[in-house]
Amino acid sequence: MRHRIFSENAIRDYVKKRKISGGTRSETGRKCRDTFTSLKKNCRKLGVSFREYLKDRIDGINIVPDLSQLIRERALQPG
Repeated sequence: MRHRIFSENAIRDYVKKRKISGGTRSETGRKCRDTFTSLKKNCRKLGVSFREYLKDRIDGINIVPDLSQLIRERALQPG
């Protein structure tokens, strides 16, 4: 049940935007939107600023840890 609730919450932002914009015009646009939506959600869950994460990656600074690294660290934490 918990997984289902999480899944419903994860797509809520996407559904709101789709209703407003009417969707994307291409498959590439859909993939781009889905990728950025996923990145934004993961950043939020991990307590990372989405804006800072993107800036860090675009500028090639790489100070902000990889999200996959943060996910692994969180999974290994007790409790």
